[in-house]
Amino acid sequence: MSTDPALTRRALLARGAGGLGLLAMNGLLPAGEPTPAGAWAARPPHVAAKAKSVIWLMMEGGPSAVDLFDPKPELQRRHGQTVAGIETHFGKPGPLMRSPYSFKQHGQSGLWVCDKLPALARCADDLAMIKSVWTESSNHAPAMYQMNTGMPRPGFPSVGSWIGYGLGTPNQDLPGFVVMSGGVMKGGSLNWSAGFLPGAYQGTLLRSGGAPVLDLVRPKDLTAARQGELLTLTAALNAEHRRARPGPAESDLDARSASFDLAARMQSAVPGVADLAKEDAATRTLYGLDRGGRAAGFGTKCLLARRLVERGVRFVQLYPQDEWDAHNDLNGNHNGGCGEIDVPIAGLLTDLKRRGLLDSTLVVWGGEFGRMPVSEQGGGRDHNPHGFLMWMAGAGIKAGASHGATDEIGWKAAVDPVSVHDVHATILHLLGLDHRRLTWEHNGRRFRLTDTSGTVIRNILA
Repeated sequence: MSTDPALTRRALLARGAGGLGLLAMNGLLPAGEPTPAGAWAARPPHVAAKAKSVIWLMMEGGPSAVDLFDPKPELQRRHGQTVAGIETHFGKPGPLMRSPYSFKQHGQSGLWVCDKLPALARCADDLAMIKSVWTESSNHAPAMYQMNTGMPRPGFPSVGSWIGYGLGTPNQDLPGFVVMSGGVMKGGSLNWSAGFLPGAYQGTLLRSGGAPVLDLVRPKDLTAARQGELLTLTAALNAEHRRARPGPAESDLDARSASFDLAARMQSAVPGVADLAKEDAATRTLYGLDRGGRAAGFGTKCLLARRLVERGVRFVQLYPQDEWDAHNDLNGNHNGGCGEIDVPIAGLLTDLKRRGLLDSTLVVWGGEFGRMPVSEQGGGRDHNPHGFLMWMAGAGIKAGASHGATDEIGWKAAVDPVSVHDVHATILHLLGLDHRRLTWEHNGRRFRLTDTSGTVIRNILA
């Protein structure tokens, strides 16, 4: 019987499984996966990249394409008619319902934008519309998981985690993956989880008001020198623990050790990023910070996103304060949503452009699904996973482009359907990552963000 205190039952089984067959298999698998301790060290892309950073504007709740960017004349004409065969998430679909908004074409591209987004309409020539996206689930949480992780069930790494694993980040004093959440989060923090990747790759929650990161400030009775001694001691104890337990990496321990070191560096870096006092009045107005309410809140998130990518943060995801979940009052819900995002997003695109950052930053907009063309509860729209709209702007994007289409009433993707895996493959491609090569072994299988499919959307690329 072994006297090795580190020889646990798990360790014994792991050693016993290490026969010639396992060794041969290990030789066939790709090498070079970064250790958790160096998880966010900057690494080169697979191919030349167009984008260095991503800002994802996640419109949780499901904005309606036919009411914002994709007018349907047939829907207007057939308002009030009953259509057979349409199935909705909550059942009992009403008749077709026209949009309460008016539309105009904008810019040289002639992209359609509703009258509730006048500021964003002035940026029409910077956008590339993807009008035929579809997803698997009509329920919020599974659809959020799929949009964020590629899978409609929890437990998988998010987009930001995969990007961090593939590229790391150039700024080691700030998190490489930052999330600014909203008021309601379907699925919670699993939307920015590292899943089965090392825990160091999970997103860091940054608050746009109050303390940017909770518990980051050093206690008053703890000096910087004493904190340094504590970190050194902790690192030594963790290293001794690892030496006594050879074998597969204990990613939770390594991730926590790395998080201690990053937190110490963030104590100096984060306050400087989050302090907007040095931004001039014109910039604050550009982002809508002088408007108060939801617009000022989302504008603050957008301005922080610009400051983060300016400092080399790789992936930033923003959520609105309120959901685009218009079941019984489309007009009221979407009026509020448009008022929250219109000026801030236009300000973000304008500011990135004038600073030369739009050439290296990919901006992504969209929800987890869209809205039905039929009415619900008289004046709302139910969830629609069959055909909805996203747009991209910035690095590597063909400005003013339009890809795909839903049917004549806006129910299902009818021309050039785009899956969530296609969206993810395109984002990775613009960052210089081949989605088929970005893999991680888990439970005996090589997993990737795009699972077993995914095609880059070439029509929207410059």
